[in-house]
Amino acid sequence: MCDSGALMTPAAVNQPQILSSGIVDVRFGENVKLVQPLNLYGCTIGDDSFIGPFVEIQRDAVIGKRCRIQSHAFICELVTIGDDCFVSHGAMFINDAFAIGGPARGRRDLWRTTRLGNHVSVGTNATILPVSICDHVVIGAGSVVTRDLTEPGIYAGNPARLLRRLSPTNGGPADQ
Repeated sequence: MCDSGALMTPAAVNQPQILSSGIVDVRFGENVKLVQPLNLYGCTIGDDSFIGPFVEIQRDAVIGKRCRIQSHAFICELVTIGDDCFVSHGAMFINDAFAIGGPARGRRDLWRTTRLGNHVSVGTNATILPVSICDHVVIGAGSVVTRDLTEPGIYAGNPARLLRRLSPTNGGPADQ
């Protein structure tokens, strides 16, 4: 209420610009399953993949075959995910490395790419900066990946560090 005791009228309230989410200009492989609501635009989703609710996958992102992207994940532009990958709930990908000491503010020339190999699992609430990750990697829940991961294994922490090597042939523990 105002000092005069009068209520504000609707005309005095600012009106927001309302934007819609949905599925626009997406290239789908065969047998893809989606759970709405979600926001997919200008991306590619491979055969037999599953995308859970409240997921956003942006323009020029590529999701491989037989992948599972769980709820609340965010996959930004310039991310490529290989085949047979799993991205858990709330995982976030970042393409702006703050190269100028702050956000790029839409300057795509400052954005960087992220590439996940095949058979990569990303844990709940993990954050993946612009990096390259080799095949057969497990990233622990809550981890922050700040550099390239070039060896198959299990990584965890902030920054993510190698905890145990995995065999590149079957994803199991490496021979001792």
